[in-house]
Amino acid sequence: MERTVAAPGPLNGVVVLDFTQVEMGPCATQTLGDFGADVIKVERPPSGDLARVNMRGPSGESAVFWSLNRNKRSVALDVRTPLGREAINRLATRADVLVHNFRPGVMERLGFGPEELRKINPRLIYAMGSGYGSDGPYRDKGGQDVLAQAISGIAARRPNPSDPPEPMATAIADFTAGMLLVQGILMALMARERTGKGQVVDVSLLDGMLAMQMQEATVWLSLRQRLNWGAMPLSGTFQTRDGHVVVVGAFKPNPLREISRGLGIEDLSADPRYATHEDQVAHRDDLQARFREEFRKLTTDEAVQALEAVDILVSRVNTLEDALDDPQVAHNEMIVEMRHPDYGLVRTVGIPIKMEDTPGSLRLPPPRLGEHTAEVLEGLGFSAGEIAEMLSPASEARSR
Repeated sequence: MERTVAAPGPLNGVVVLDFTQVEMGPCATQTLGDFGADVIKVERPPSGDLARVNMRGPSGESAVFWSLNRNKRSVALDVRTPLGREAINRLATRADVLVHNFRPGVMERLGFGPEELRKINPRLIYAMGSGYGSDGPYRDKGGQDVLAQAISGIAARRPNPSDPPEPMATAIADFTAGMLLVQGILMALMARERTGKGQVVDVSLLDGMLAMQMQEATVWLSLRQRLNWGAMPLSGTFQTRDGHVVVVGAFKPNPLREISRGLGIEDLSADPRYATHEDQVAHRDDLQARFREEFRKLTTDEAVQALEAVDILVSRVNTLEDALDDPQVAHNEMIVEMRHPDYGLVRTVGIPIKMEDTPGSLRLPPPRLGEHTAEVLEGLGFSAGEIAEMLSPASEARSR
């Protein structure tokens, strides 16, 4: 099968058959593509990945799709047709990894479950992501990032326990599960080097959210105590004259004394009400009120400089727009540009994993729907007539 010419990434030569859409799966397969894998994204005409059409912004284009689908080739196939099914079987025969994030049972109903495909390719690593797991009481429940945050307890964990539940405004469950999928796939590839056999990799949004809370969960399960890092008495987010700062008063013998020094006030740790950590927890509201009073007297820059001078962990609170202009972000090459053939310059987030000898690279912009169908099918040995027949519905999709 023909493959794209790539920079020498650690996953060069690995073929990934990608049935994923929206976020959890695509962020996983994009990571594999960033490091050299040939990711063949299988999409159903006429609309393809749901993110192409359901997540369009004011411009009419889906920057959400762009953010998750670089370094992939798009193949538009109707897998309900005999030729479409044959194409998937040929792809699966030659692939190293298959990834999907459909609800449990969907791929099996299509005839592409792990048992069927591993009969034709025992080396295939079959990776799947779901909302809550491939089996169990929630098997058929619709899975989604915010729902996983709610069921896992993360949405209810607020710095102030009396505050109402509130999920994170960014898709932490999708991204966490996507990176767990990457880990599982890489470990399965390593195991296959020893055994010669593929295996199933199974990841869920719910499990990822619980794993993210391993500290809090263990404290509760073992000690029946609640751990809330956001409610620590010497930590918090405070308004300044022109913005906000976040402070972490920890990892020092007497952080309250150092905070007091930085703010230029009396040593609050000498006050009997705040003498010990337990006292500070008991009087957290009083302490936090004093901090708020003092921080409102300072600009954000003044507050950061004052606390960093006494070695207290502190940072300004950026908006996303501010963060994207941050000099450290630029130094880390976390803003990159791609040239899309239809839309021109696309700017997006770079590759967060830095490798000395086999770095990631940007080789392909986000593909048009079905852009690579012909070249992939030709590499699979289909005739010109068969390719033309399979291209027909994809061509209609592109003309609509």
